Amino acid sequence: MKTHRLPLDELARLPGRALFSPSRKRDQVAYYSNHTGRFELYTLDLKSRAVRQLTDGTAPRSLRAAFVWSHDDARIIYAKDANGNEQNNLFEVELATQTVTQLNDDSTTQEYVLDAFPDNRSLLVASNRDDQQNLYRFDRVDRTWTRLTHFKSPVGSGFVSSDGEWIAFSTNESPNLQNEDGYVMKSDGSEIRRVFRVEEGSQDLVLGWHPEGRALLVQSDAPGYSRLGVLRLDDGAVLWLSDPGVEVVEAEFSQNGEWIVSLENQSAQIRPVLYAYPSGTRRDLQVSAGLASGASFVLDDAKLLIPYASANRRGEILLYDLSTDSIDVVLPAEYGSIDPAIFVGNEHVTYPSSDGKLVPAILYRPADVPAGTKVPAVIDVHGGPTSQYFRGFNSLAQLLVDQGYVVLQPNFRGSTGYGREWREANHMDWGGGDLEDVAAGVEFLTSLGIVDPDRIAIFGGSYGGYMSYIAAVKKPDLFKVAIPWVGITDLLLLYEEDMEHFKYYLRQMMGDPEQHEELWRERSAITYVDQLKTKLLMVHGVNDPRCPIRQARDFRERLIERGLREGHDFEYVELEEGHGSGGDPTGTARMFRMITDFLSREL
Repeated sequence: MKTHRLPLDELARLPGRALFSPSRKRDQVAYYSNHTGRFELYTLDLKSRAVRQLTDGTAPRSLRAAFVWSHDDARIIYAKDANGNEQNNLFEVELATQTVTQLNDDSTTQEYVLDAFPDNRSLLVASNRDDQQNLYRFDRVDRTWTRLTHFKSPVGSGFVSSDGEWIAFSTNESPNLQNEDGYVMKSDGSEIRRVFRVEEGSQDLVLGWHPEGRALLVQSDAPGYSRLGVLRLDDGAVLWLSDPGVEVVEAEFSQNGEWIVSLENQSAQIRPVLYAYPSGTRRDLQVSAGLASGASFVLDDAKLLIPYASANRRGEILLYDLSTDSIDVVLPAEYGSIDPAIFVGNEHVTYPSSDGKLVPAILYRPADVPAGTKVPAVIDVHGGPTSQYFRGFNSLAQLLVDQGYVVLQPNFRGSTGYGREWREANHMDWGGGDLEDVAAGVEFLTSLGIVDPDRIAIFGGSYGGYMSYIAAVKKPDLFKVAIPWVGITDLLLLYEEDMEHFKYYLRQMMGDPEQHEELWRERSAITYVDQLKTKLLMVHGVNDPRCPIRQARDFRERLIERGLREGHDFEYVELEEGHGSGGDPTGTARMFRMITDFLSREL
């Protein structure tokens, strides 16, 4: 079995691209790339194929927020924080001159630009400047803020109609915190009305406007899966489009309003699908199985721009010709000196949990394991928990497999992509059934016949970090090594220190912390610190606003009080960053090195 063929630093620093957004005229696309060694903003002319770098050191180092084009395509407005603290301020770059201007300077607020108005001066922004996240209209010329919504629940999305007269968004006014409904209002914040609810308690969301403003793209999980529809505003009728049992991720209308492209998630793969409007006729595209992270109509609706990847194929940008079903790779993947043949495929598998429920997961195996050989394994737990692992390209998984590890990525109960029941299955049960799902992965790995049951590690960031901590203390004999990255150890402390829209999410997941204090304490790893046997590497960013640094510092202090020795019984690292590196190449390379070095020493 050949191992260590992938050069770690080069793999971590291979240029990537993210957050593609076409211009209003649909003849250009903007995106972030770390081609220079840090993220910068670029544009690609879809006709000439010319690539242009717009920023030079003024883009965010970590990608936490999207950007929007002005209506005249003269500028791009983006959000940027400081050292990962997610206190985003707004910036704009003029395309003609590449001049970057900071639009606001607020050190305690979190701004997300959502859309631009046709007047080319006003922006729709989600901000927590008045505690809870709500919608604001920001005038980029006179730098004034106008609050548009006053909801107690967070409002994190918003879409401006093509004439600029209306705004569509989603939020919740129900006491049922799982509920979300679709709303419209005038662009000055007046005439707010709910326009879309399928049933109380379901997530009934707005995804965008018809170009003529007479209908809205919507989705609802009331049927059990997130289904796509078109809501007619004149009579409230909904044309349902996607098949039952398939999760819709996002969708958009073509510029002429005659087609809809939908991203549909099934078995951890996402594919683009077309629907004619208003007939609802479906058209499947000739795209191979993999992960489409977006799809947009461009070049007068003649083509689709699709960022695409697969298990052993890094992200590239495709232009899909709708008249011929042909594909042109306009931005190919970069591999440097690395032979892409080294990368392995993955498998979408299921295995039984402790209660018999089947847990879906992504499995990576090293190639050519000699007969009779037992290799170590890593269970890689995703964040969220409302998230999932896909069958796309994962650099860390490829690196670990190349170094001889089997890698299992469970989409445990609480994960998205497998329907509403599975997504809500860990509500009021963090560190319960979902922990059993992760723990059952050990037995599954052992059943493969090539994994050494005494050399299994658990790793994860954010909620994956929470799971790594609580698995280490509640299943002390199961994992030899645990690596919680920006993880959670104390749910009550987390609630005390978090921002209001994060607190709302915690209440959605685990109920009111006062009413359910005993449960919150019982599901916190710090409660069981005395049970730790697993060798632990704790890593946390000092600027993390989502899982503040005290989550790691307090756990470390409890370990020291217990008599454990830092550097011997456990390892602890603080980094000058926020909630992970956010894709910054330097931070990614450092993370890869720390993880693989620790696994090599301890596993």
